[in-house]
Amino acid sequence: MSHVRCLRGIASGVEYPSDVPMNLDPVDGRPVEMVLDIERLAAEQPDAQWYDPDRRDMWRFGALMALDAGDPADALNIVSLGEGGTPLLDYSRHPVARDGGIRLSLKDEGRAHAGFGANPTQSFKDRGMAMVVAHARRLGLKRLAVPTQGNAGDSLTRYALAAGLSVVVAMPDDTPTPILGNVAAAAFRHPGQVILELIGPTIREAAALLKQKYVAQGWFSVATFQEPGWRIEGKKSLGLELAEPARGETRWLLPDAVIYPTGGGTGVLGMWKAWSELEALGLIDSRRPRMICVQSATMEPLVRAFDSGASDTTPLPGAGTLAVGLNVPGGVGHFRVLEIIRASAGAAVAVAEADIAAELTRLWRDTRWWIGPEGAACLAAMPQLLDRGLIRRGEHVVAVNTGSAEKYLPALRHLLD
Repeated sequence: MSHVRCLRGIASGVEYPSDVPMNLDPVDGRPVEMVLDIERLAAEQPDAQWYDPDRRDMWRFGALMALDAGDPADALNIVSLGEGGTPLLDYSRHPVARDGGIRLSLKDEGRAHAGFGANPTQSFKDRGMAMVVAHARRLGLKRLAVPTQGNAGDSLTRYALAAGLSVVVAMPDDTPTPILGNVAAAAFRHPGQVILELIGPTIREAAALLKQKYVAQGWFSVATFQEPGWRIEGKKSLGLELAEPARGETRWLLPDAVIYPTGGGTGVLGMWKAWSELEALGLIDSRRPRMICVQSATMEPLVRAFDSGASDTTPLPGAGTLAVGLNVPGGVGHFRVLEIIRASAGAAVAVAEADIAAELTRLWRDTRWWIGPEGAACLAAMPQLLDRGLIRRGEHVVAVNTGSAEKYLPALRHLLD
């Protein structure tokens, strides 16, 4: 059975029952997270008996997840479409990595690779939405609402349909055509079950529309951080995969730095939580990777807050970005992202749009990998990271590609020649 003990306000510390649907913490309007009973897990399944490395999706972490795929009662609520289990690609030949003596790996959450798991909508959002839909089923929720820059809406639509749930998706009308087309096609084929609302220019306006028009009518919001820790638990699997033993080995080991494209920041909280739980289980020690959050210079709320020493971001309009997933002017969980960055001796850094585009072209010519613009932004940040000592010679550094370039065509076509 699930080892979730309770929900807890991330800032307030107030605990709530885990089986009650809730959004933000009523004490302070900030996110809540799920708290696992790690002591019980360790006692009931010692020596990481919960871990099933032969399984190729994110559910191989068993009872360390918020639902245990190995437990028949939990498994009834899980709708797995193969999410997670993505490869860590060696990219030490990257020019900056090669010249700087960096062992660079690319965690590819986009296009499928033979012999690995695969996110069905070619985006890391599938990890979070698989968990969202599973917990919605567990609690008997039938109607879900999400504001999105694109990929989260595409993902939730896929999982909601597979689970027999209804969904309303609100996104900007300039969302990349493949993503918008997927949701629009689902809305056409499943009228009433899938509803698409177009509003922008960013996710903030989409969220406001849903709150006024749908949440007030009983739809349950699963916006970033506004569900009760479910998306954090799904994204946690990314951190577990970065730590898990390589095939044929037994040692859990973390990289020295993680370069992560950061919009809302759910993945940052998820990875950090994963590592805290692994430490509590005695599988790793207290050392953590430096968390380096990358944003576009046209939309950099975390960078402004980090550089100024602020404890939270101040939402301001921006010019938009080729890396659509980074087009987030502010976030209710950004205060915690900043805490994690600082606790890890990391940084929030910005890259120019021209550098994202140039890196995307260079990467495509070099590898023919379908890396999205958010992943390209991480690699474009490497020169400044090396200059600032945020990545160092001899270290193992992981850059995360959160989605496939295919989802951004035709806007990227001119860069992939």
